[in-house]
Amino acid sequence: MMVSTAQEPYKRTLKLMGSRFDITVVANDSTQANKHIDIAVAEISRIEKLISSWDEDSQTSEINRNAGIKPVKVDAELFNLIERAIGISKLTDGAFDISYASMDKIWKFDGSMTTMPSEKEITASVEKVGYQNIVLDKNKSTIYLKLKGMKIGFGAIGKGYAADKAKTLLISKGVTSGIINASGDMNTWGQQTNGEDWKVAITNPMDKNKVFALLPITNGAVVTSGNYEKYVNFNGKRYTHIIDPRTGYPSTGIISVTVFAPKAELADALATSVFVMGKEAGLDRINQLPKIECIIIDDNGNISKSKNIEINKL
Repeated sequence: MMVSTAQEPYKRTLKLMGSRFDITVVANDSTQANKHIDIAVAEISRIEKLISSWDEDSQTSEINRNAGIKPVKVDAELFNLIERAIGISKLTDGAFDISYASMDKIWKFDGSMTTMPSEKEITASVEKVGYQNIVLDKNKSTIYLKLKGMKIGFGAIGKGYAADKAKTLLISKGVTSGIINASGDMNTWGQQTNGEDWKVAITNPMDKNKVFALLPITNGAVVTSGNYEKYVNFNGKRYTHIIDPRTGYPSTGIISVTVFAPKAELADALATSVFVMGKEAGLDRINQLPKIECIIIDDNGNISKSKNIEINKL
């Protein structure tokens, strides 16, 4: 009997970092595939322990506890992640900011909100937010949050970072092809078993059953940000659940942003930023960045895209 050595995709779905992860690896058999998926899961869980602000014992919680008190020594990995996050804040003029975690949750998107918060409440809600108040000391590997009550969180970057790390680890173990999909943050490498690129479907949120384009992803990440269910209407204006960390006001005008980038961490952060920056400023910024593309759907259902992306409509 001939033993087939044809490689096949194997997929496992599980809950990690509070989100659904689908991990697909191409392997010779299920034993090998499961071994590789276990490695990815262990890596993602390790990162969650480091960056979780829910876990009292994480270094991130330790930084938050000592806000306004003293600098906290952290692993080089966490230090570098925070340093890169601040780099993205500078790149997006503060539209992305890990200190968003200190924002007061005054906007409710569960239908319970009947009036808009007052200007005073909105201004107060972002008083402790500001990446400029995160002090890094590279020599000592310490992080210090200047203001008491200030907090950092990796909600908009953590899943992407974990997916990048798991992907790098699997490649180092000889996995030639796969996908890590963290709740819609797709991170791919290699190709499908038929030799074609992995493809991602872009849907129009106005009609979720309609896919308007299938785009190839080659060894990179694609992240779609947007939650069409989470919004409120006041005075004929639609406010979405993604809040501008600089002003405390929710973003308006966009319902979905898809970003293609070499790494999921960057794609993650930029997708959120484009929402906050708005269509014109967002596209303008993306067009200045090498190897990064973006598709935006506004709240009228119009599709805009960055200059180097080709959409062949289905």
